[in-house]
Amino acid sequence: MNEKPSPEITSLNREYFEGCALGELRVRRCLACEARFRFAHEWCPVCWSGELGWVKASGRGKVSHFSIVHQAPSPAFEPDAPYVIALVELDEGVRMMSTIKGCAPHEVAIGMRVEAGFEARNGADIPIFHPAGSLGVDTSE
Repeated sequence: MNEKPSPEITSLNREYFEGCALGELRVRRCLACEARFRFAHEWCPVCWSGELGWVKASGRGKVSHFSIVHQAPSPAFEPDAPYVIALVELDEGVRMMSTIKGCAPHEVAIGMRVEAGFEARNGADIPIFHPAGSLGVDTSE
């Protein structure tokens, strides 16, 4: 059976994936300049400080770019095709790539409001996004 790949958990991303397991989407926060960014940095990409922390993100954002994948890159993804890969801009300003589920691919649009959910993959949970309001979460601002 073909399984979707799961992320490699490292010291750099462990807290991120621990948050995902709890249903929290976490982002890095610079303690020097307050910039927020993805977990993939050991220093702040704005001021280069190494004094970093973590903050729970709202999990809400909007689609800034997307593509509909019609031909799966591997057999593990064939049951999902066609599916949407999107660049989501979180309300906190952090951009991340993910999939959009919970609607037909042709319903996804630039600017569409989305909220994070999580998909279990071989011992790790990864964030996926759904149309805002479809998970029963209050999305009012």
